[in-house]
Amino acid sequence: MAYRLLILDWDGTLVDSEAYIVSCFQQAMCDFGLPSVPYQAVRNVIGLGLMEACEVVLPGLDRATWQSVSDAYCHHYFIGSEVVPPPLFPGVRETLGQLYDDGYQLAVATGKGRRGLDRSLRETGLARFFHATRCADETLSKPHPQMLLEILEELNAPVTEAIMVGDTEYDLEMAHRITMARIAVTYGAHSVERLHRWEPLVCVDQFSNLCAWLAETNTPFSSRTVSCP
Repeated sequence: MAYRLLILDWDGTLVDSEAYIVSCFQQAMCDFGLPSVPYQAVRNVIGLGLMEACEVVLPGLDRATWQSVSDAYCHHYFIGSEVVPPPLFPGVRETLGQLYDDGYQLAVATGKGRRGLDRSLRETGLARFFHATRCADETLSKPHPQMLLEILEELNAPVTEAIMVGDTEYDLEMAHRITMARIAVTYGAHSVERLHRWEPLVCVDQFSNLCAWLAETNTPFSSRTVSCP
């Protein structure tokens, strides 16, 4: 295969934001006197859109309550991230720079809202690397593949030349539904066992390992590439 488009998840794949997301979600539920939800239960829904996450974590409640919790989550997220924004995983900035310089098209498909992603792109300085981005509040949430289809259309890329890279079942299932190739990162929200269910081409323990895998596997496109730092 000659893959030329890498579509990347954001939280848990590029940014080490798991603990921060869980904390903001738990604070939002506390604001409304809702029972505490375990860390693992919130961690499990990272990657979904906010409303979809609320439906899973807070079953049986009405849509108005889900919306209120979503709004409170956003409040806590934006206030807290003004002080200490979640950091990038090791090697992410260098690896994205190398992939960009090597001629790959890069895109983001995330469960974040547009406001949150745009802010994170500014804070991290990564915006210049991405040719397209899609968020859960402007299209259908993962695991529906609509955001992938929109990215493919925008960049005029066939599905056979694209790879989805993510840390959750939602990322991999989304790609699986349209027979898009998949790479799993193992340092994010979901276990390796769960990721393997969706038959990724490879599981990588560090984001920088993408370069070595692409250089070895993606010969028609990457003959001129070098391994990332």
